[in-house]
Amino acid sequence: MISWDDEVMPVSAPQPMPARGLDLQQAVAARTTLSSVQSDIALPPGLVAKPAPVNAGETTAKRVDAADKRIINGKTDVNQLVPFKYKWAWDKYLAGCANHWMPQEINMQRDIELWKNPNGLTDDERRLVTRNLGFFVTADSLAANNIVLGTYRHITAPECRQYLLRQAFEEAIHTHAYQYIVESLGLDESEVFNAYNEVESIRDKDQFLIPFINVLTDPEFKTGTQETDQALLKSLIVFACLMEGLFFYVGFTQILALGRQNKMMGAAEQYQYILRDESMHCNFGIDLINTIKLENPHLWTAEFREEIKALFLRAVELEYRYAEDTMPRGVLGLNAPMFKGYLRFIANRRAQQIGLDPMFAQEENPFPWMSEMIDLKKERNFFETRVIEYQTGGALNWE
Repeated sequence: MISWDDEVMPVSAPQPMPARGLDLQQAVAARTTLSSVQSDIALPPGLVAKPAPVNAGETTAKRVDAADKRIINGKTDVNQLVPFKYKWAWDKYLAGCANHWMPQEINMQRDIELWKNPNGLTDDERRLVTRNLGFFVTADSLAANNIVLGTYRHITAPECRQYLLRQAFEEAIHTHAYQYIVESLGLDESEVFNAYNEVESIRDKDQFLIPFINVLTDPEFKTGTQETDQALLKSLIVFACLMEGLFFYVGFTQILALGRQNKMMGAAEQYQYILRDESMHCNFGIDLINTIKLENPHLWTAEFREEIKALFLRAVELEYRYAEDTMPRGVLGLNAPMFKGYLRFIANRRAQQIGLDPMFAQEENPFPWMSEMIDLKKERNFFETRVIEYQTGGALNWE
């Protein structure tokens, strides 16, 4: 069960790195081998093969010691998954695999009939749906690009890389789900998919995110200094806490509110699956952030914390503008002012999860039912065809 009160996974204190050294013969061999590999193929440093040992009698390279692993700037072989040091990352990978789903499994027929019925939805409800999809159809592509082209390259713990691969696949499934909804309803695809360029409230959110993607995807970017390590940490915070942990929640609430009123129920079911996935992405990212902080306490300076607080405040402002744009007159018993307290409540929660003080005083969750939506064990799907806590065949208990 994932809830607003989930605490980040405890992490062990970093162990001191053992002293290492190469004799002259090994150093020359290492430099020669490394240069020849890099001249042929430009591989990331973590994937460059280690030189073979040259001492007489040696037949294997040094085996990986879990204590030597680091989330960033690690020196151990990234191709050796075990021994585990970050078991929480592996557990999340297994949970993600067990929760596998595909968009085509959800019946969209009732949504199609409702959308085609001139009296099925109000104009404000239709605006909400199209603007909602306008943000989400590209948002998960941005998240996937950030993982595959950026974050993955700089994480040196193979357990965490394993989860990132699963997360990237889930982002692809989410993009597929939004496309499936757009196609099922017969919406103008060019209008919906270009909303991130043409609708100001959507464009502003994406423009807030893109610089943090560009930093990590720059081929010249490398970690290893305080400045670059802080840039990586800042990007992780933006995507885990602000994109997946804040920007998605107005949209999730809107579509799930429709489902609670027996409208757009197929879309609402898919959003429930996506909400479950994104909740795990957020929690994984927070564990990753806190472990980097623990292993690199020099990064968490007072100045850096102030920069992060400013980003939190900006994100709340942008998401509130999006709420105003998608619900200019109020709809479904919801209105933009209700989301102001909600966004502040979420921002406080995310800040506390990474060790910052709350930024807004005495904010409460105005939508407690959203927390229940994250715990899919309590719900059945809208068509009573199967339990929403979907498991792949390999994870089912057939007894």
